[in-house]
Order: sequence, then C-alpha cells, then structure tokens
Amino acid sequence: MSIESANIINLDASSTTSASESAISNLPTHIGVTMDGNGRWAEARGKARTEGHREGIKALRMLVESAIRYKIPYLTVFSFSSENWRRPKTEIDFIFKLMRKFVESDLKKLIANNVRVRIIGERDGLEKGLQKIIQQVESKTAHNTGLNLNVAFNYGGRSEITSAIKSILKDVQSGKHTIEDVDEDLVARSLFTAGIPDPDLLIRTGGEKRTSNFLVWQSAYAELVFLDVLWPDFDEKSFMSSLKQYASRQRRFGGIETVK
Repeated sequence: MSIESANIINLDASSTTSASESAISNLPTHIGVTMDGNGRWAEARGKARTEGHREGIKALRMLVESAIRYKIPYLTVFSFSSENWRRPKTEIDFIFKLMRKFVESDLKKLIANNVRVRIIGERDGLEKGLQKIIQQVESKTAHNTGLNLNVAFNYGGRSEITSAIKSILKDVQSGKHTIEDVDEDLVARSLFTAGIPDPDLLIRTGGEKRTSNFLVWQSAYAELVFLDVLWPDFDEKSFMSSLKQYASRQRRFGGIETVK
C-alpha cells in the first residue's frame, strides 16, 4: 500500500469500544513517542533506508488511529530532530518529500476526524515550502477539538529551553517581567508546548533506552516505556502493551500516596 493511497483513519462516530480497550484503566492524558528504527528496519531487510521511512509513515497512521480510538487527548511524535540534519542530504530530502505527501493525502482525513495538528520546533531557517505546509496544516485544523496531534519537527529539547530563556530575558530587559517573575510556570509558558499538559507517558521504539533530547523539560515526571520493536513494526499490540505498562505503575510525583 503506497503512502498516496493509504488512509490514516477508518473510524466513524459509530465505532464501539472493544473489551480489551475497556479493560484498561488509568489511561494517560498525553503520550509522547520517539519513532526510532526506520533505517535499521530497512537495512535488516536489505533495503534502502528511505524504505524504512516510507513504512514508518504507515505506523504513524496506525498510532494516530489508536490514539483516537482510545480517546487519548494529546499525542506528541518526534518526527525530525535538530540533530537529524547531520544525516545524508538524500535521506533528509526523502523525509521532507514524505512529509509533503502525508499532508496532501491525509490532511482531509485529520480534519474529518476532528484532529488538531500543531508543529513544535524551530521554524527559522526552514525552506519556505516547508513553512507553508506547516502553516497550512495548523490553520486548517486550528478549530478542531478532538485529538491534539503535536509533531516535533526540527526539534531539540535543549534548544527549546534555550529559546525559552532568551525570550524571558528579552521580556525582563523590556520591563514586561521582573527577575522575581521567573518561575517554573513562566518557563513552561515560554516553551513550544505552552498550553499543552506535560506528557504522562513517553514511548520509544528501536531498543534504545534514552530520551535523546525529546521533551526534556516536560518529561520530568513522565513514565518511560522502551520497546525493542523497530518503528515500522509498531502496531496496536505494541500500543496496548505500552498503555498496560503505564496503567500498572504508581505515580507519586515525589510524594507518598499513589496518584491514580
């Protein structure tokens, strides 16, 4: 199935909740996902790395569909990091081509399923075509009230915090804020994710056990789930497994009593 012909969401208002879905309690409000392993998936099959990215788009579609089905309010996916510019230009160009095709083929489906899309990351320096795509996606989904799909593109957690600090310093210099105003809440409101609740659960595929500069500030109390599955092989079973791991954990946020 090609990216051009695939549908992202096949749900409708009459969809029912299965027994496996209803059995899961204590679902997260916000899930962050690092989609790792596209290149290794392709190489293990003797294919070009670009084929791994193509297959990864299908896994992303499944993830969005599952988030809607399980009524997860916020989903943030790490699609392209600020460090990914170090990859070969041919691979980067292919990823951007996929992004454009994804928008062309799936934007109407996202709108029809009431998904709001926001792009978080540095936009300065991106070529005008990409900036236009970002603006198009955000403006056309801005009034949707269902799943909040945040795409971390040209994103790095440390860079995000640095940008927030610079913004706050400018406001202090201009008199908008004083040094005494600077607290955790002000920092949070100065991040790309302002107005978005911190993630409860971070999922990373590909077998690596690190967060790799993803939502550094926001994930201070997130539950971490690391999966050995490579991203193109991520399916609803993998998603269910992650939700069950999250539901089984006790979250105390530094306190004693369990947070349900």
